Amino acid sequence: MDMAIDLGFAKPRQETRVVVAMSGGVDSSVVAALLHNAGYEVIGVTMQLYDHGAAVGRKGACCAGRDIHDARRIAAECGFPHYVLDYESHFRASVIDEFVDSYTSGSTPIPCIRCNQRVKFTEMLGMARDLGADCLATGHYVRRLEAREGAELHRAVDADRDQSYFLFATTRDQLAFLRFPLGAVPSKQETRALARKFGLTVADKPDSQDICFVPDGNYAALIQKLEPGAAEPGNIVDLSGRKLGEHQGIINYTIGQRRRLGIPTSGEPLYVVKLDPVSRRVTVGPRSALWIKEFRIDDINWLGHQSFVGRAQWRVAIKVRSTAESVTAHIKPDGPHSAHVVPEDPVWGVTPGQACVFYAPGSARVLGGGWICRKTDS
Repeated sequence: MDMAIDLGFAKPRQETRVVVAMSGGVDSSVVAALLHNAGYEVIGVTMQLYDHGAAVGRKGACCAGRDIHDARRIAAECGFPHYVLDYESHFRASVIDEFVDSYTSGSTPIPCIRCNQRVKFTEMLGMARDLGADCLATGHYVRRLEAREGAELHRAVDADRDQSYFLFATTRDQLAFLRFPLGAVPSKQETRALARKFGLTVADKPDSQDICFVPDGNYAALIQKLEPGAAEPGNIVDLSGRKLGEHQGIINYTIGQRRRLGIPTSGEPLYVVKLDPVSRRVTVGPRSALWIKEFRIDDINWLGHQSFVGRAQWRVAIKVRSTAESVTAHIKPDGPHSAHVVPEDPVWGVTPGQACVFYAPGSARVLGGGWICRKTDS
């Protein structure tokens, strides 16, 4: 596959310095190789986000020691400089601690969004500017398009790989400096074909499937390790408050969960519909109890060109989970960073701690999003 690369700068490519965020995986490695072969001055940077010595050999950890080694090797093979930056303490304070606090408070966090928001697109972006770079490029599957009013964030061409949900918190200033070369790639197969074309040793490396600091997917075990005593037992009750069983900590449950509830299963399937960290109660009910007509969001990042509070409401398409289909909804601002969301049809599985991302109706453009903080009905 031939792929034309133009980052949109007027000066010659050999005079355009690009810092590439390299995780050691195939996506960011292809971005670095593409830009290097296109004639740009590439500097590869990998962030050490936790004690990689303890993570060596774990599969699926994007910032483990093996992955740092892979990123360094790709840079050496291609012939551009590479640096490893230690952001372990900042990552712990900005991402991991909040992850633990969210689960213990009955929310379900998305640490990958917080990592982009608080570490990669702040610390790494600042470092790229300090290096005199013209932009920071990443391996995310999302598009950045230039418009008269400034850069816009759009979904990737490949809908199956689109990561716009995880990048809604990207600010206008950050978007002006960022570049996403893989947003126009039609499929992951094409990305791997490019890796083979460039002779990259990571061409067939599996994608990471779990959160980087929880490579085995056992969130509860990590939380108990970092905050002993977080898994306090409590009761499992139905919607009327009747006790059905007991649990060993609400950190083992998320809204919408159906399996491994710890209660006898017979008749209509039951789902987790509410988590109460104060009473330590897990409330379960039928699937119908998870259809929500309205909910509240805060910490909104707005990427629309018009003022967010300039209208009484915005009609947009929303996603309340990364894998959910988008649905039409009305966003009703009650401040510059908070709003009520009223879907035109009820949505299923609205979960505190998750993101609600806005898209322009009938368009791939991302208008921003916010964090689901509580429901206003049940």
